Amino acid sequence: MGRDEFVFLLIGLKWTVALSVVAFICGCIAGLIVALARTSGITLLERITAGYIAVFQGTPLLMQLFVVYYGLALIGIRMDAWAAVSVGLTLHASAYLGEIWRGSIEAVPKGQTEAAKALALRYFSRMKDVVLPQAIRISLPATIGFLVQLIKGTSLASIVGFTELTRAGNIISNQIFQPITVFGIVGILYFLMCCPLTIYGAHLERKFAASTR
Repeated sequence: MGRDEFVFLLIGLKWTVALSVVAFICGCIAGLIVALARTSGITLLERITAGYIAVFQGTPLLMQLFVVYYGLALIGIRMDAWAAVSVGLTLHASAYLGEIWRGSIEAVPKGQTEAAKALALRYFSRMKDVVLPQAIRISLPATIGFLVQLIKGTSLASIVGFTELTRAGNIISNQIFQPITVFGIVGILYFLMCCPLTIYGAHLERKFAASTR
């Protein structure tokens, strides 16, 4: 395990971070839309988004990535590995974040919404200025926890040949025949990414729990 192999792992780490950031940001945007649709009070929208969430929560992420990359190609939609994995992880993230935020929106006291309606605030202003700021605060620990899972989930991108950290480790292991050393380093790199987020999420959870006593 020399310098060149370690540099190759760091390149894989770079793509893991990039993929996590893209999937999380795009998933947040799509997840907010899903959450708003789930709490819109419009029966059709609520049923469609409930079905959307059920599909992505009820099937393995590995299968979802496989379907996006190989399945869409069968109907003429061809994407390279980066685009396919980004889309697959974004869809996966949007379903989970949509459900997390749906629960957070519904956890905001009903009196807040009723007071906003009494002030004649329209739906957009009511959500933007009253409900969502409180819902985001409630959802932060769970959102950070999901981000940790998303980072680890990027390791499944290797199914479509995308070289992120885990695949880079596998390539090096097959070359130098030192799997314990290679995947020990890979595990440490994942730990260094995920552990601070886990600690921060736990800190926020304790902080918010103390503030509600």
